[in-house]
Amino acid sequence: MNWYIEVRTKFVVCLVIASTWMFFSIWLSYDWILDLGGQIGMALAIFLIGFLAIIPGFINAFVISAVLLDKRPRFRKLTGYPPVSVLVPSFNEEKSIAETLQSIVHQKYPGEIQIITINDGSTDKTKQVIDELALQYKNIKPIHLQHNVGKANSLNEGLQYCTADIVISVDADSIVHPDGIRHLVSRYLSDPSNTRAVAGTILIRNSRDNWITRAQEWDYFLGIAAIKKIQSLFQGTLVAQGAFSLYDRAILNKLGGWPNTVGEDIVLTWRILNAGFRVGYCENAFVFTNCPNSIKQFVRQRLRWSRGLIEAFKLNPSLLFKPRLTVIFIWWNALFPLIDLTFTFAFIPGVILALFGNFSVVGPMTLALIPLSLFLNYSMLHAERAVFREANIKIRKNIGGMLLYMFAYGFVLQPACVWGYIAELLNLRKSWGTK
Repeated sequence: MNWYIEVRTKFVVCLVIASTWMFFSIWLSYDWILDLGGQIGMALAIFLIGFLAIIPGFINAFVISAVLLDKRPRFRKLTGYPPVSVLVPSFNEEKSIAETLQSIVHQKYPGEIQIITINDGSTDKTKQVIDELALQYKNIKPIHLQHNVGKANSLNEGLQYCTADIVISVDADSIVHPDGIRHLVSRYLSDPSNTRAVAGTILIRNSRDNWITRAQEWDYFLGIAAIKKIQSLFQGTLVAQGAFSLYDRAILNKLGGWPNTVGEDIVLTWRILNAGFRVGYCENAFVFTNCPNSIKQFVRQRLRWSRGLIEAFKLNPSLLFKPRLTVIFIWWNALFPLIDLTFTFAFIPGVILALFGNFSVVGPMTLALIPLSLFLNYSMLHAERAVFREANIKIRKNIGGMLLYMFAYGFVLQPACVWGYIAELLNLRKSWGTK
C-alpha cells in the first residue's frame, strides 16, 4: 500500500526534525560558546557559532528530511503535446552554438518546436554558423542584433517572435538531452494549475577539465539539483535558470519579460512567485552545460549569482512576507550573506589558527558537523541515482571532486559570494561575466 503524506504534513515533519537538531546543537555548543565568549565577548561568540554551525545545521537537517520524504508525482498521461518556442541567446558562441541547436532539433518531442536563436552582436563567426543551420533546418529562426545588448534584452527580443504559449530558454553552450523538452513540458502539464515556470536540471559536460570543474560537477549534481527538488516539493523553486527552463508566455508578457539585471533569471523567478504563482522543477529534464574551468571564471560567475540574489531582494522585498511554505527558503536566502560572511571572516581565519594550535573557532566541535554533512550528501546522491538510472545516465566515479566539493570548495565559493553581496549593496559597476 502506498501511503500519501500531504505536503504541509511533510513540511511540519521537516521543521520539527530540523528544530530538534538545532536545539541539540545549541546544548552541545554550550561550553564552546562560553569558551569563545570569554575571549571575544558573548554576543560575538553567539553570532559566530550561530552562523558557523547552528543555522547551517538546521538547514542541513531540514534538507535531509525533505529529501527522504520527497516522492515525485509521475507525469500524467498526455493525449498530445503543445507546440513550444525555444529561445537561444548567444554571444561569441561559434564553437558551441551548432551543437546546441542540433540537440534541440533532434529532440524526441511529439509536438512542434520553434527555435529562435538570437545572435547578440557577436564579433566571431556565430552569425555564419547560425545562418548555415537555418538553411538546413526550417524551424530555426535566426535573429541578428547589430550591437551587444545583454542576455535579458536578447531574450526579450526573441520573445516577440514566439508563436507558442510555452517558451523555453536554453544557453548557447548547452546540449539538451534528447528527452529534455518532452520531460520539461510533461512536468509543466502535470504540475498544479497555478504553475507558471519549470526549471530543468543542469549537469556539467566539461567536468573532466580540471579540479575546479570536478568539484562543480558535485555542486550542480547534489547541491543545486537537490535544493531545487525540495523547493519544488514545497511549492516554489526559487530559480528557473536561464540555461534550461520553461515559462508560460502569458506571464512573461505580463511581467515585462526578463528584467535587465545581472541575475535576470532569479529576479524573473521571484517576480513570478511574488505574483502568486508556483515555479516547479523537473529532475529528469537534463541539459549538459559548460561550467567555469578557471578560478577567475568561477569567481566571476558566483559573484554574478550573489549579486543577482541581492537584486532579487531589492526588487521583491514583499516576498519575505508571503504566507506560503516557500517563504522559509526566501528567509534562508536572506541568511546566506551572513553565513558566507561568517565563513569568510571567521571560519577561514579559524582554520589558520587551528594549524597553530588555537582551536577556539575551529576545533573538535566543528568536526562534529562532518557526519551530518556526509549523511546529507549521501541522501542527495541516493535520491539522484534513481533519477539517473531511469534516464540511462551513469554517475561516474569522481571521488576527488567530491572531497574537494565537501572540504575545499567553500574556501573559494563563499568569499566570492561575499564580494558579490558587497558589490551589489554598494551599487558598484556591473559586469555580466560568465553565465
